Amino acid sequence: MQEEEKGFNLTDRDFNFIRNLVSEETGIVLSEAKRNLVYGRLARRIRTLGLADFSSYCNMLKNRDGDEIVDFINAITTNLTSFFRENHHFEFLANTVIPKLLQTNVVNRRIRIWSAGCSTGEEPYSIAMTLRENIPNIESWDVKILATDLDSNVLATAAAGIYSKDRVTGIAKPRQKKWFLTSNNESLEDKVQVSKELKDLITFKQLNLMQDWPFKGHFDCIFCRNVVIYFSKDTQRVLVNRYADKMAEDAHLFLGHSESLFKVSDRFKLLGQTIYQRTQ
Repeated sequence: MQEEEKGFNLTDRDFNFIRNLVSEETGIVLSEAKRNLVYGRLARRIRTLGLADFSSYCNMLKNRDGDEIVDFINAITTNLTSFFRENHHFEFLANTVIPKLLQTNVVNRRIRIWSAGCSTGEEPYSIAMTLRENIPNIESWDVKILATDLDSNVLATAAAGIYSKDRVTGIAKPRQKKWFLTSNNESLEDKVQVSKELKDLITFKQLNLMQDWPFKGHFDCIFCRNVVIYFSKDTQRVLVNRYADKMAEDAHLFLGHSESLFKVSDRFKLLGQTIYQRTQ
């Protein structure tokens, strides 16, 4: 489909400006192949704002309209997720990581996990379910999940913990019954609510991975899945090195299905499919 047929003309100049701004603000690199994605997501913003074309929208962004920059980032960032996506990660968490932590952390009884790029919350809630199901007497432990994302809209969805019933159909019925609540409220008849037991383990925060990280301490495990794929190799190296600095000795890092640390970092060893362990 030609851009003129779609309603607006996205010139090379405007597209390159958008690509550069996205890179500056988020570290995400948009290839030419993402042109239609950029068009589709930003055309909605242009219509909402009542602007004539992409050039007018780019001029607004050039003036660094603070509110629109936030909406711009929210529109561009990708949020494709599901509960227990790449389930082998959660099996590894349950069968390998948690038993190890129950031994190595037995003195301070403290476990910290970071879901970096948590999107609408399915990942941190999947982590929380795995922890609840595999840590005996979890209430006697200090267990916390930090869930962060750049996009304030998806964070609001994540914190609310309300999902359409079709989003949980892939979860086994016993798990659904244990961790999700239904409501008698007519407006929520097609929805489920995440249980308080899961919510209590998670803190949601907006965070730009390219900026300062306002937290101390080290993580026993970091999930950063389908995030680094959008960054240049140089940015990946910087980011993964920062992760390593924030990880406990022998901590684990989970990446997305098409991501790798090959030629990115020598501070981790590969244990299994997109599962890494910090070595230095």
